[in-house]
Amino acid sequence: MRNKHPPKPTLNPLQQDPFLMVNNKPRQYVVIGAVAGGAACAARLRRLDEQASIIVFEKGPDPSFANCGMPYYIGGEIKERGKLAVQTPKSLNARLNLDVRTLTEVLSIDTAGRSVRAKNLVNGEEYSVSYDELLLSPGAKPFLPPIPGIERAGNLSLRNLEDMDRIKTWIEAQQCKTAVVAGGGFIGIEMAEQLHRLGMDVTIVEALPQLMAPFDPEVASVLQTELQHKGVKVIVGAPIKGFEPPAKGGPGSDVVLDEARRLPADVVILGLGVRADTALPKAAGIELNARGGIVVDEHMRTSDPHVYAVGDATQVHNPITGGEWMVALAGPAARQGRVAADNMSGKVSGGRTYKGTWGSSAVRVFDLTAAGTGLNERGLEMAGVKYHAVHLHPSHHAGYFPGAETLSLKILFGAEGDTRGKLLGAQAVASEGADKAIDALAVALQAGMTVDDLAELELCYAPPVGSAKSPINYAGMIAQDMLEGLIDTAQWKELPAIVADPNTIIVDVRNPGELESKGVLHESAMNVPLDQVRSRLAELPRDKTIVVSCLSGQRGYYAARILRQEGFTVKNLDGGLRTYSSCPLGVAAGKAASDDDALSLCMTAPPSRACAVRVIRCPHEPTPRSRAGSAVAPALRNAQGQAPRDRLRVTWLVAGW
Repeated sequence: MRNKHPPKPTLNPLQQDPFLMVNNKPRQYVVIGAVAGGAACAARLRRLDEQASIIVFEKGPDPSFANCGMPYYIGGEIKERGKLAVQTPKSLNARLNLDVRTLTEVLSIDTAGRSVRAKNLVNGEEYSVSYDELLLSPGAKPFLPPIPGIERAGNLSLRNLEDMDRIKTWIEAQQCKTAVVAGGGFIGIEMAEQLHRLGMDVTIVEALPQLMAPFDPEVASVLQTELQHKGVKVIVGAPIKGFEPPAKGGPGSDVVLDEARRLPADVVILGLGVRADTALPKAAGIELNARGGIVVDEHMRTSDPHVYAVGDATQVHNPITGGEWMVALAGPAARQGRVAADNMSGKVSGGRTYKGTWGSSAVRVFDLTAAGTGLNERGLEMAGVKYHAVHLHPSHHAGYFPGAETLSLKILFGAEGDTRGKLLGAQAVASEGADKAIDALAVALQAGMTVDDLAELELCYAPPVGSAKSPINYAGMIAQDMLEGLIDTAQWKELPAIVADPNTIIVDVRNPGELESKGVLHESAMNVPLDQVRSRLAELPRDKTIVVSCLSGQRGYYAARILRQEGFTVKNLDGGLRTYSSCPLGVAAGKAASDDDALSLCMTAPPSRACAVRVIRCPHEPTPRSRAGSAVAPALRNAQGQAPRDRLRVTWLVAGW
């Protein structure tokens, strides 16, 4: 259900509203909080109403800045601080005739009298300002849980340019060599990359089992592999217990994970999530949700008919589930600001509606880009939506043209009922082409397209930039076959159960040379190359389910179609080895994420238990042995030479989700 507030009457500016143009007095708009949503609203209001008085209050010194660029200034990739200060009070006044009052805190809102009480933080002066329409754009503040020692010097969060300056100053003054980034979300990942760029020894600590919660585990694992490949340490599933004075002395903290693990850090970046900064509207009686978000309707209007709200602190419509959610992204905030301005001004016939936020986002992690739109699997499961998943790994442009890179793409679509065949979400990761694919799929998602539509999309093609059948076309075609019952698939997370099932057999349809160079899916798999499937049908059991696998899923699909038409019960491992080998099952279907962990597990494996070691590399490395592989392999060979053959088995798998 959409948020519904009492309908706002259609007003005649000269007759029906005593606050409008009384005695020909221009309207007065007040905006609390600038940056993305508030600044966008104020600018739009001026374009709609040249005579209005528009007052913008901003608690900090900067009314409009590129907060998404702050990590890149800290790391030196953006050289000039001034590039981030998009506008100043002076420039906003000169260009848009806005009355921008920085370093001014709004203390209270009187909704009955339509006024706000403000305080100048420089001289302490307090005063009241009336409004005809009010916009709230308070944003979200860093979440600081009650962890012992979290307030220690050198534990820094990043919300605005002042925070950015503090981090940069601390790093330079303390000559920081080690850093711990607490939290593996967008800010955490970007800060880890930039601190590494500064030459620091960086460790990311994440309490959840994976980095980047908006992505599914097999996508997040690729980003984790890339971070580790570049030298950033990653620890997941490890809540921080406390911050203590460094055992070595000096500035910074020791980050305590448990009795055995203390991470020394000259600087700690606190990226533990955000919370809506809504104490002000709460005190004014504005309706909030259970998470403290401001409840708005499709016009961005709050429970008070003359107060609107936009940005990270608002609860907005989720068009995929039909429910509500909170999404902290700059793009939606700016668009919400425009919608709110159109409705506040009354200048747009019929008003303007905000249709909802779809959650389209992207992150760069060294040489890779990951992007997504819509819901992930966890979101769909929480909403009770039945879905199917498709993984594929085509080239980002024509494979025969130089420079083709693997684009790993995942789509989620409805399995039954009203959502059957409807696109529900998509994710991609690649060194080239991920953002392009997700941009197209974001449009498809917002247009309500189905997988049939994806199969038929006409997209740009030339060998240097695309393929005659684009990755999106292929995804739609695979999904069509699934819905039409032409193919059944098994997902990467099902593989342990498949291996354990005596009524299931894995058939790898790659050529023998690939098994040697790329690694095996599982030691129990039977190898029947695709071109030999028809001639070797007699070798395959008809009383078991056959799961076929290849490198990326395409040859497995061909084999599955042959076997199905020959009367076999068959499934294709979706995405093949490339998807499974990047999955977060880890060493021994467990967790080892580092060279030391992998080696330790192998060396301590009991004689009765085989130990499978998965050495993962970046998808675009030319050889199957990663930085981790080069460190672990000699020791493993030595261990194998000293141990009985049944004690240790080493399986090399090549990541490339």
